[in-house]
Amino acid sequence: MALFSKLFGSGPAASEPPSEHAVIVSFAYGSTNLQPIFDLEHKLERAINAARAGQFDGNEVAVDGSDGSLYMYGPNADRLFATVKPILEACSFMRGARVTLRYGPPEEGVRAQEVVLGA
Repeated sequence: MALFSKLFGSGPAASEPPSEHAVIVSFAYGSTNLQPIFDLEHKLERAINAARAGQFDGNEVAVDGSDGSLYMYGPNADRLFATVKPILEACSFMRGARVTLRYGPPEEGVRAQEVVLGA
């Protein structure tokens, strides 16, 4: 998950507060050209940083380009999603994406909500 962050330098700033909440986007893609995903990531990262809403952590994309996931973390999942939602909705390959808002650390029993973009 953090592999691309380490490779492309989109990891969290050292001054970021601990991030317990998450916004995880699962989407159909259909291409092995990753440049549109990288372009989207840069927009998301800029918006998250400007809003001081958390951090963009990276992506996972299937080798065949069929689908992928984006990972974002911050202290408030609702605020983080409000920050990135307009950017995601403006991206054509995000239509129908499933967004999971997790309200705490990744452990059993933590409240989560799923939203479908463009639904």
